[in-house]
Amino acid sequence: MPELPDVVVYIEALEKRILGQKLESVRIVSPFLLRTVDPPVESAYGKTVTRLRRVGKRIAIGVEGDLWLVLHLMIAGRLHWRARGAKVSKPRGVAALDFPKGSLVLTEAGSQKRASLHVVAGENGLRELDPGGLEVLDADLEHFAAALTSANHTLKRALSDPRLFSGIGNAYSDEILFEARLSPLALTQKLSRDEIERLFIATRATLTHWVDRLRDEAADGFPEKVTAFREGMAVHGRYKQDCPRCASKIQRIRYAANETNYCPKCQTNGKLLADRALSRLLREDWPKTPEELESLTSRR
Repeated sequence: MPELPDVVVYIEALEKRILGQKLESVRIVSPFLLRTVDPPVESAYGKTVTRLRRVGKRIAIGVEGDLWLVLHLMIAGRLHWRARGAKVSKPRGVAALDFPKGSLVLTEAGSQKRASLHVVAGENGLRELDPGGLEVLDADLEHFAAALTSANHTLKRALSDPRLFSGIGNAYSDEILFEARLSPLALTQKLSRDEIERLFIATRATLTHWVDRLRDEAADGFPEKVTAFREGMAVHGRYKQDCPRCASKIQRIRYAANETNYCPKCQTNGKLLADRALSRLLREDWPKTPEELESLTSRR
């Protein structure tokens, strides 16, 4: 799922292309995309784009009359800048927003169509779509600490909860926790003051680093290679690869459709965190260290 750095760079690319342009039409191919009926999407036709804004992981396109078209790409949605009137083809093509200088095409991989478009009026309409998480890059340590410790969650869950922190998801939470040298399963209300400060610094540094890096990669082009698994990430998507800091093997915890990646030496004092998919089977035989796990899997 595109997260804060990806969405920021998407918005910057769109500002260069559609700010000040009139929205000519919205062609919707997937019936699952549009989630609102009032105001109708047609009410935005012919109106000039006046501003763009990030709302969590959503992209909000503001047009004259205080109307907003709000896109949420979810896991598999991606944006593409194409020639005006570009064809939108199923099964991946979902919609296109047409402007005089080109068309913004939305695609979505897979059969589960989760991407959404809301058309809302004014700040109140936008506010209803905002989960309310803290904007870490605009916050100080005290506000960060208050949000983090407002409930006793694991660090992984807290960082990726949009009601607590805005724009952070599965990928960048892994990178943040690696930078902070903290376990993804550490409990928020049991952290020391020093650990909270370390996490705050790591969160801001990681997000800023990736915004800058993705901005440089996009340059004047449109960001086409948006993915959760990027070259240069320290731990996310790097299961069994060497940790860039200590060369230990990166480990993971799998749950539902997500996974958490971490370095046991840098983050958990050498302890291997239980993977539910395997630990349910192994129970008390679950290995306690990466070395024991390696020995176990090598015998299979």
